[in-house]
Amino acid sequence: MTEDNENVEVSGMSKFNRIALTIIAAVLIFVGPTYIPYLLSDTLGVDYVLSIIVGAVLFIVGLVMLFWLIRKKVIT
Repeated sequence: MTEDNENVEVSGMSKFNRIALTIIAAVLIFVGPTYIPYLLSDTLGVDYVLSIIVGAVLFIVGLVMLFWLIRKKVIT
């Protein structure tokens, strides 16, 4: 019964929210480990290792978000 309530909740989600969450997940997956460490280390002068860790965390957050969207059937 809980699963039915979750599906109703997703169907109540607007199309704009679905698209926005999908785009945010894609940006976190692709931009997180590539451009963010570069910007942090070269532009802001943050330590290289710390910038790589931040990029890895953003990548993991993007993957978790993507799997959540797939599980909730927002992305089919």
